Amino acid sequence: MTTYDDRASLTDLTATVERVRSSVEGVIEGKPEVVRLSLTVLLAEGHLLIEDVPGVGKTMLAKALARSIDCSVRRIQFTPDLLPSDITGVSIWDQQRRDFEFKPGAIFAQIVIGDEINRASPKTQSALLESMEERQVTIDGHAYELPSPFMVVATQNPVEMEGTYPLPEAQRDRFMARVSIGYPSPDAELQMLDVHGGVNPLDDLQPVAHAHEIVKLVEAVRGVHVAETVRRYAVDLVAATRTHPDLRLGASPRATLHLLRAAKASAALSGREYALPDDVQALAVAVLAHRLLPTAQAQLNRRTAEQVVQEILQQTPVPQQQAGLTTGRGYGQQPPRRL
Repeated sequence: MTTYDDRASLTDLTATVERVRSSVEGVIEGKPEVVRLSLTVLLAEGHLLIEDVPGVGKTMLAKALARSIDCSVRRIQFTPDLLPSDITGVSIWDQQRRDFEFKPGAIFAQIVIGDEINRASPKTQSALLESMEERQVTIDGHAYELPSPFMVVATQNPVEMEGTYPLPEAQRDRFMARVSIGYPSPDAELQMLDVHGGVNPLDDLQPVAHAHEIVKLVEAVRGVHVAETVRRYAVDLVAATRTHPDLRLGASPRATLHLLRAAKASAALSGREYALPDDVQALAVAVLAHRLLPTAQAQLNRRTAEQVVQEILQQTPVPQQQAGLTTGRGYGQQPPRRL
């Protein structure tokens, strides 16, 4: 197992993340915070939902992340006629063997790109539930494990757009974070014209990291220390969503777990072996907002889930460091647990 005592190894892992980040940012100009969140979700063993209007680079981001890592990649184009068996696979009768043979579906890859996931029916979308949560697929009573690392990067258009279905609550809750790319700045858009005007930057994109390196990074993130006060802060934030008057559905315990894992990954990306309340605060909107359902009155008042989470962040007390301590180790009585 990777240890923080092995400083050369930690340096190598940090360099791996930097190579992937630079590779993706070479395709997605002017959006470093979006790229960082994508890497955070990858290292936290989560799944990423990219939601925005057409044409802002949702699929480009997913492809750039997938191509930057030397691992198996499959793309699923979600359409109204897509069947669950197209995703999970199907058992076919083999005449020679006189037995059924399992033909794996597109979900059997380390990075799965689900393009426009909300254009398929809820029945088809539900085919992803088991694989995203348990990292396995059950067909005809047999469980088939998915490779590691495993990440679903899904894109979707806003629900109010033509031909879309709303994602079921259970589906949204399995995505660790949701990100919106947004329109680029004028300078970034001008640079995009220079870079993308003649060639597709994805054509020249080569893998800069291997799957086994990502597995090591994930192992390192698992060992990041989170003090009890920081854990309690995450619990308080999530619990506040369950009693807020503007929400009819708050965040689940799975959301608390995802928030904690994402905070640990964010700390590792910052070169720290311990998580801070700042890590939790920075990720709260991305991790929690897409799981929340505003009340009808809140929708009439044009209150969004993101605004509610920001309000909760302002109202929830932030844990303070112990007196006399100047590092994140002050958040709790015990020293950080080594990996």
